[in-house]
Amino acid sequence: MPTFAYTAKNHQGQKFSGTIDNALNANDVRDELEKMGYSLLKVHKDKKRKGTSKRVTQDEVVEFAFKFSGMYSAGLGVMHCLEVLEEQAENLAFKDILSDVRTKVSSGASLKKAFEPYESIFTSYFLGMIEAGESSGELAKVLEMTAEYLENKMLIHRKVKHAFTYPIVVVSVCTVVITALVMFVVPMFSKIYTRMNVPLPGPTQALVLVSDLVLNWWYLIIGVGVVGFFVTRRWLKNPHNKVRIDKLKLQLPVFGNLNRLVVVSRFNRTFATLISVGVPVMEALDVAKQVAANEHMSEITEILKGKIQAGTAVARAFEVHEIFPSIIIHMADSGEQAGRLPEMLIKGSEFVDKDIDRIISSLLVKLEPILTVSMGSLIGGILLAVYLPMIDYMNHIT
Repeated sequence: MPTFAYTAKNHQGQKFSGTIDNALNANDVRDELEKMGYSLLKVHKDKKRKGTSKRVTQDEVVEFAFKFSGMYSAGLGVMHCLEVLEEQAENLAFKDILSDVRTKVSSGASLKKAFEPYESIFTSYFLGMIEAGESSGELAKVLEMTAEYLENKMLIHRKVKHAFTYPIVVVSVCTVVITALVMFVVPMFSKIYTRMNVPLPGPTQALVLVSDLVLNWWYLIIGVGVVGFFVTRRWLKNPHNKVRIDKLKLQLPVFGNLNRLVVVSRFNRTFATLISVGVPVMEALDVAKQVAANEHMSEITEILKGKIQAGTAVARAFEVHEIFPSIIIHMADSGEQAGRLPEMLIKGSEFVDKDIDRIISSLLVKLEPILTVSMGSLIGGILLAVYLPMIDYMNHIT
């Protein structure tokens, strides 16, 4: 998306400038500012800042959250914290963002509203927690919990990325090798066998057929792939289909349990953190379902809200749904009985996070040999099919 630079004024008539990264056009900028209670005066595309949101790393966001939390807890005001952090920022794109946030806050905007245009960078979790901290008066505590959550999320993401780096490299290399065999090696041997009038066994005939299809109908294959991509993309825009896909992600044979635990960890930790600072349960559930980023979890959350509103205990509401691990249910039950629900739920999330680490490590150990053997067998099978006629021919001569 393009970056727009704007000048606006607040209710007191004070003018200020800033940038917005999540708008498609000037009308979107106007709508975004009106939501925050500002009046747009002028706007234009800022080519110098184009792509700002893509240049800020999660490492920088986590570092910012920890520093913001530490300074605010030490007694510095919000504006002072933002000024110091803006001055310390080495990344010019991040410096621009913090400058824009500081300008909005100085003009009367809440922290949540000031950060809202940069949700793609700071995440919906960050915005929801900031809003909860401001409304509850527990901003220092919320900032600390938010920083810890973002760091934990980043570490899990790195572990997942590391776990799948080797499989992706292996599959990519094998794809290139197989493509080269099918497009160059197989046609060459096919011509040789035709000139020699060598009969082709079944596996070789099938391989030659595939090679001919790829060479002669490549444009049709690409066309079908492109059409399939856009059809699938349109299909996924349907909310019901999105729910089906998100539910399927939690039921996959190998990765389903990992996906389920990640979703539950996000949901549970967010819910626990919010109620620990005094956010009402219903509001906490609404924020938690957004952070979970899974439409099936959103459906479950609506059912949970209905049960809890009807007087059902949190643990009893959780145990109706198989998505919640037993450890979360037991910790919720113990927490409610002891009057320490938030603390026990967070402890439950820590257990779930350990399970996530264990599953990732286990997947990595299992995937490496399986992929190596599978890809090696596939390439070996293709080469065998290529040389089978030659072997038969040599045996016939001898």
